[in-house]
Amino acid sequence: MAGTSKSLLLIACCLTLVFSEVPSFQPNTSYQYHYTLDLFLAQFAQSAMPTTRLQIHATIDAFLLWKNKTQSEEQLIKLQVKDFAVYNGSTPGSKESMAINGEKRGCLEAPIIFHWRSGKVVGLYGTCEKDRQLLDITRGLVSLFQFQPLSGSHIEEDVSGRCQVTYNVSQDSINKTKDFGSCKNSPFGYKSDFKVLGISWNSTSRGYMSLNASVPQKVVSEESHNLSARLRSQLGVHITSRQELELIFSEPGSPEIEGESIDKVLGQLQEKFHKIELMSYPRDRPGRNETLIKRYLETSKKKMNKLAFSKLSTVRYFRNAVNALRSATKRETLMLLQTASSDLALFFIDAAVAAQTPATLAALSDFLDFSKKKQTHLHEKFLYSAAFTPHPTVDLLNLVMGKLQAKISEPATMETGLIITGAIVAKLCRMGLCSDKDVEFAKATLLEGLNNAEDETEMKIFLLSLKNAQLPESIPILLQYAAERTGVVCSTALSALQGFPAEILSIEEIKDIMRQILNQTHRVYDKKSWLMAAETLLSTNISVEDVNSISAALEFMDNETSKLILSKLHHKLREQPQLMKTMKIPFKDMYIIDDWTTLKAGRSTVFSGRLSATNETVSTYGLDLLFTESGLLKRSISDITLYNDIHQLKAMQVSIEAQGLETLMGGEETENEDDSAMVGMSAALLGVQLRPVVFFNGYMDLVSKVFTSSSEPIKVVRGNILLVDYLQWLPLQSGLQAVVQHQAALGLEISSKIEVSIWDQESKTNINTKGGLVLDFMTEIDTSLFHVSLKAETHAETSVDLDSVMQLVGSPMQMCLELRHDDMPYRESYILTETFPASNTTRTIRKGRTSTLRGRDFPFHNANSEMCRTLKDAEDISSMLGQLQTEEPY
Repeated sequence: MAGTSKSLLLIACCLTLVFSEVPSFQPNTSYQYHYTLDLFLAQFAQSAMPTTRLQIHATIDAFLLWKNKTQSEEQLIKLQVKDFAVYNGSTPGSKESMAINGEKRGCLEAPIIFHWRSGKVVGLYGTCEKDRQLLDITRGLVSLFQFQPLSGSHIEEDVSGRCQVTYNVSQDSINKTKDFGSCKNSPFGYKSDFKVLGISWNSTSRGYMSLNASVPQKVVSEESHNLSARLRSQLGVHITSRQELELIFSEPGSPEIEGESIDKVLGQLQEKFHKIELMSYPRDRPGRNETLIKRYLETSKKKMNKLAFSKLSTVRYFRNAVNALRSATKRETLMLLQTASSDLALFFIDAAVAAQTPATLAALSDFLDFSKKKQTHLHEKFLYSAAFTPHPTVDLLNLVMGKLQAKISEPATMETGLIITGAIVAKLCRMGLCSDKDVEFAKATLLEGLNNAEDETEMKIFLLSLKNAQLPESIPILLQYAAERTGVVCSTALSALQGFPAEILSIEEIKDIMRQILNQTHRVYDKKSWLMAAETLLSTNISVEDVNSISAALEFMDNETSKLILSKLHHKLREQPQLMKTMKIPFKDMYIIDDWTTLKAGRSTVFSGRLSATNETVSTYGLDLLFTESGLLKRSISDITLYNDIHQLKAMQVSIEAQGLETLMGGEETENEDDSAMVGMSAALLGVQLRPVVFFNGYMDLVSKVFTSSSEPIKVVRGNILLVDYLQWLPLQSGLQAVVQHQAALGLEISSKIEVSIWDQESKTNINTKGGLVLDFMTEIDTSLFHVSLKAETHAETSVDLDSVMQLVGSPMQMCLELRHDDMPYRESYILTETFPASNTTRTIRKGRTSTLRGRDFPFHNANSEMCRTLKDAEDISSMLGQLQTEEPY
């Protein structure tokens, strides 16, 4: 027992020795330190591009002003800054001293007092409060003294916010690591909803304080920030900041001031000290530039008489319009909309919605009258612009809901409005605003609307809105409609469920419903519902039981549907081999799956390939083809998907479905004799489901549209959106503030063209997508002493074509699909600007480079390649025969 007591006493003594060094100053002593701040900014992953390096040097005198008699670790420390200097070291081999305004210097070198308790800074006092930017530099200096001798993790407040820090303490030093991701500070700016297209941000912050008899000898704080665009990882910024405070000498100094409290001590001083918060706050952005706005609004319409939405010039104007409208008044915005031509009105609606300030939303509210039929195309444009906004506000949601509750001239507008309301709700929920009363009202409107819907068409619209909304509370409702309904309602409910992550779809309750539909346990379901139930199971973390359920259902499906499902299963297992280990499927069963996929008759298949890849993002294209037994295309789904390590985004998905076409081609109906011939399209863009479109419904409708159609391509989508709209501030440990802005503006034009030749008995279709993309990334550090701006911009323009050729004779019918993109020229430009107001000097460096990504064809499955070669050979032979027939005889 005595041995144990001695051991505990020895451990306690050792702990006391380790943790006894609490940072503090000795009385009647003055300490002089040399302070250095080194700031470095560079383009991320672009070593050849211009960089900036700035340094601040100063001499700091420190002495103990007051000490708590009962607790010696509580002290008031007075700091006096001297010889403050700024140096520009951006040019290699040189170090230029920059001038400082006399008033600014006086504020910088004003005395500072901070309240120190056991190494923690609990209060800050100063005499100069005129310049907030200079005050932040003071905060950064004082934050250097905050080192607590407490091992482990703690929450503490300094210039960069309330952050979690981890201390590692030894006898003569204290090491600190800060977790920047945990910092809580004042909200500022906005972030995009599209995580795949957002910003990657990696930060480190470390510091240490060395002590001698409790007096700080040297303090170092280093931080590094790497921010880059996920869409193009070479676009970004690298920021490093290093502070160092080193003791030069100490000498006898002024005696302590006696006082019972801090207020009484401060009251005895000649200067009048005010309390200052230790945490910094974001600075106001530059105010409204009326001259710039007026000039832009006056000249933009003259320059853009003829719009080509996908052209780079238009995309740049769109980005500039968004930024200009964020400073415009309601009157200016309304005048712009009212005096614009038809095409320009569409353009400015896109820009006003993207800006979504109270002024632009108020102008849109006055301009758009949903009861006017002649404005229908403007209403659709507004609603889709709202759906694609990267960070919608509750005010935007309220504007949409208000328009839908008023008189509406076109039922299609109401349908579009309900569908995109779900998309806005989903984004607001992902932004943490799901419990807002207005968002709750919108959710209730959608759920109650589905509950009160009476016909299938109305049910489908509300189910599509819930597909966009992705509300967890809607899952039981979607399961109910999938299980208790058939036809279009069941398939739409299943489509809505497929939008949820695999982790949610893998819940046993959801899987049970899918198995019931496949096995037709309680009712008979249509073939489309069978197919979608199987596809939903394949979207989950599949198990052996799931495979068995799908295999059992294949016996009752037609050959083409069976072939497609087996192709999807084979595709999933081959692309994710780790699933085989999880499922523990015996090898003999795998051979069965392979044999079924190979030997099962049918042409239906699924295919995917890679489009492009960066360091962080991969884009893929996919094709899903379902044929009828006679060889007609029944359903095609093409998609482009973006992936990174964590997130994915369905950038585009187009589904074309047909039914009853056998009768038009002179064949026999295979199923559902009551179904008339119909072709429709359903599309999703950037994860937002759009309102489905019916090309024709019935033979007479088809004939009517053939005779009234023109040979010109049909414009499907035209517009401009902000893919990324990011603005955030980064309070550095040094007290400097970096503001990071990233915008990605996209111009898109999608058109389609269909040609049917009765003479050649073939049809040709072309879907052309033209796109222009402008990415810019800007970092600014602004103080009263200097302003640094680092800007990078990338722009590119291209065209992608999806062509199909189908021979309308023979059985099965022959079809060829081709996907290609044209040459894509792109340019990168980099600009560094340094401004020093006191000396009225500005330094600007520009660099750039251009390149071209060569066009190419993207392969599909082997059967398609063979079919394309066959049709191409037949076309060449036909062309040669035609030439021979037209040649004159000798």
